[in-house]
Amino acid sequence: MKSLWIILMASVVGGVISSDLSGVPEFDLVQASEGYHGLVSEDDTVVELQPAIRATPDVCSYRIVNKHHGEAPFVIQLRDPDTGEAELLTKRPLNCEKRKNYKFDITAVSCSGIESRNVTVHVKVSDVNEYAPVFVEPSYVVGVDEGRLYEEILTLQADDQDCSPKYGDICRYELITRDQPFSIDSEGVVRNTEPLDYEKSHNHILSVVAYDCGMKRSQPVMVTIKVNRVCHLGWKGISEQIEYSPGSGRQELFPSASLELCNVPCRVERVQARIGLTTNHIGKGCDRDTYSVAAQRKMCGASSSSIELLPAPGAGKDWTAGLHSDEGHEGDLIYEFEGDSSGAVIPESILSHNLTSMFTISTWMKHKSHPNADKHTKEHILCNADDHKMNRHHMALFVRNCRLILLLRRDYTEANLNTFQPAEWRWKLPQVCDNEWHHYSVHVKMPEVTLYVDGHIFRPENGESPEVIDDWPLHPTRGINTSMTVGACWQGSESAMKHGLTGYLAGLSVLVGGLESPRVLSCLTRCQEALDTPAMELLQPSMELLTNNEMTQITIEGNNVTNLETLIRRVAYVNGRDFPTPGRRPVSVITNILCDSGKALKVATAQSFVVVMQPHQPSIELNGTTNFAEEYESFRQGLRVFPDIGVYLSAAAEEATAPTPGGQLDECVVSVYPPLNPDHETLVLPDNLIAELGLAASVTRQGATISGAHTTHHYQSILRQIHYANRKPAYYLNRAFKLSCSELGGRFTSNEYVQTVTVIHPQLSVDKGIGVIGGPLGAAAVHSDEHQHQSTLNEPAEAQVSHHNPPPIPAHAKLSGHHVELKPAHTVNDVYFTSNVMEGVAVNSAGHAVTIIIVVCVGFLVFMVVLGVIRVRAAHTRHTHEDVADAEMAWDDSSLNITVNPMEKCSSLSSRNITPYS
Repeated sequence: MKSLWIILMASVVGGVISSDLSGVPEFDLVQASEGYHGLVSEDDTVVELQPAIRATPDVCSYRIVNKHHGEAPFVIQLRDPDTGEAELLTKRPLNCEKRKNYKFDITAVSCSGIESRNVTVHVKVSDVNEYAPVFVEPSYVVGVDEGRLYEEILTLQADDQDCSPKYGDICRYELITRDQPFSIDSEGVVRNTEPLDYEKSHNHILSVVAYDCGMKRSQPVMVTIKVNRVCHLGWKGISEQIEYSPGSGRQELFPSASLELCNVPCRVERVQARIGLTTNHIGKGCDRDTYSVAAQRKMCGASSSSIELLPAPGAGKDWTAGLHSDEGHEGDLIYEFEGDSSGAVIPESILSHNLTSMFTISTWMKHKSHPNADKHTKEHILCNADDHKMNRHHMALFVRNCRLILLLRRDYTEANLNTFQPAEWRWKLPQVCDNEWHHYSVHVKMPEVTLYVDGHIFRPENGESPEVIDDWPLHPTRGINTSMTVGACWQGSESAMKHGLTGYLAGLSVLVGGLESPRVLSCLTRCQEALDTPAMELLQPSMELLTNNEMTQITIEGNNVTNLETLIRRVAYVNGRDFPTPGRRPVSVITNILCDSGKALKVATAQSFVVVMQPHQPSIELNGTTNFAEEYESFRQGLRVFPDIGVYLSAAAEEATAPTPGGQLDECVVSVYPPLNPDHETLVLPDNLIAELGLAASVTRQGATISGAHTTHHYQSILRQIHYANRKPAYYLNRAFKLSCSELGGRFTSNEYVQTVTVIHPQLSVDKGIGVIGGPLGAAAVHSDEHQHQSTLNEPAEAQVSHHNPPPIPAHAKLSGHHVELKPAHTVNDVYFTSNVMEGVAVNSAGHAVTIIIVVCVGFLVFMVVLGVIRVRAAHTRHTHEDVADAEMAWDDSSLNITVNPMEKCSSLSSRNITPYS
């Protein structure tokens, strides 16, 4: 009984316990240990949880039961009683800057008051960009020295109160003051972008702002950078570059220059300033005129007897064709020689190999030293040696071991074989191997030999005379001639070039029987750009001013610093060329100061540049009446080709409204196409006028060339006197002459002017429509010298057809089957010119093609009429002897009607076996 009671009580208690456990709420979490994680913004009250708070079953509320770290300003509201879902709200807006994270436990309470197990909630407060950056300092002031580039002048710092890196970190600084030589990076480091100058500005005031990573901008902060004046011993007020406009004349280089001595305890005993202009990178050492050597020699008054040994390749000047050159775009050609592989033989017809006892050799040369070469190696500029068997050098100008050497062996006929005589002159001079352009001129007047370098007589610094070597005269030989070469020397025993030059030559010339004037040499080498000295009245008694020959260096020295500054300010640059070479020319001022104590002050070299601007391009214009017509007699007597040609030289379009006569030209070329037929055509130049003006001219079948520097007025006079004569004008419709002119060695060229001269042919008379031809062509057909007419007609006809049409072909062959007397076949050109005369049309050059088609077709029409008449008569005669039954097939002369298409192509002439007329 007792055991039964125990069993009954146990079952009752178990049922109660089971009933209580089934009513306990449980949170809807996969893993309760992870809890809930939420995020709430500073400006929001709803916490976004992941996942949402939810518990079952029969949940009526939630409450916070454990606050891990202080307060938990949250409240949980049941949102859906059916599902047990709730939301977490803040009791007030939270502040991330005060507290970023919250952690607390919550429990779910059933409607019967039973609580679930606790679950942890983690809430993070997200930041809002509510604060702008603020600089640590209200303003910044810093001092720097002038003339320096700083890696860091100062570093600015700004803070932001926002709690997150996105809004609380500073990501950028900005300099909002424009046009200041400063920069600032993202770290707030301020630098100068160029050296500061106290004279330009004593201080710089900048405004700087900072941005956080949310791009919220701070208020500007003022940064003051004070420039400290630093005294540097040297020149002030010298610009980095001076722009020079072509044609502006004299321009002072340093008008604001002053010498700063920085209060150094020094009583100046001697001060020297040397101003140097560097021009060796411009042209052949400076900005010289870019006329050809021949033109420069003429303008400088040089002897016209000089023979140019390195001309541009052309007719009669082909020995330079195999040499390397720069094509002469800037004046005379520059030839490059590369040792034994280069060199050219000069024909004896150009230069006699016997230079006599008085001559001049002149050349431009650019040569450098060759450290690895044998010091005995010869590099020949000009050489006259045995042509075969032997290797004797009779005359030579060469370089050896940076010495310029002239070899001149006397012939056995000129001196005693047993007498030593001067045979070799050696000049040791630095210019030979400095790799710069220099002009050398050797004057020989036996027994004296003189060398000129860059237009000035060469005098060694030590005052010694050149080294002279004596030698025996050359022994007599049989059958041995000589070869004159340039750039190398002919080795007769090996039949090859040896001892070649490695360098550059230009303008090599020889004057036989005379010496070039020193004034001419100075003119040929004169630079058009130079330094210009101040007025001599500014020079104080204690001061001295010196210049070099080229006027590229001015030295001022004395003990008066103030007067030195005055003189430096008046030093100027000049360039006399109308169209100078644009580019930079370095200018330097080297200064030395000696104190009375014997101490020398170190002064930095002042550097600047003269920048020569691009010159305005000139325009050469040729104008005139481009088309005129003349009759036969004018052509036979000779007529002026360019009777009213005008030659005009103008500046750039923006500077000149119309071309004006004036200026200089150095070449005009007249081209004739097809080439002249020497049998009956001539082109005559005014040779007397050309010779009087000192110009050169040549005439070929292709036209004429007039060359040499002279005014446009004189070139115009020459062009207007060019005559053209044609003894057989009947064979031409017209003649076209193309003219072009240039200056400065082809640097500037004119328009291509085309002059057309049209032949006026006599009118054609027609007798009875059967082709009785009047005019010179018709007359020629019946003259007794008909054979001569036929033979001479072909030459001009071929010339005309080659320019406009295919080569002439026979228009037809014999007409077989008819017993008609046939005359020799005429060419297309016969019909062409005959028809042209018949129609009396003045044809100009623009309509050649159309005119030829029309004329030939009209001629073909006349031919068809003649042919029809012949066929009718022949048929009538033949049919009268035939059977009467065929009488109805005879031709009826009265009803003959021949229709011909006048525009039928000329090719039909060759497809028919017919003649145009008889």
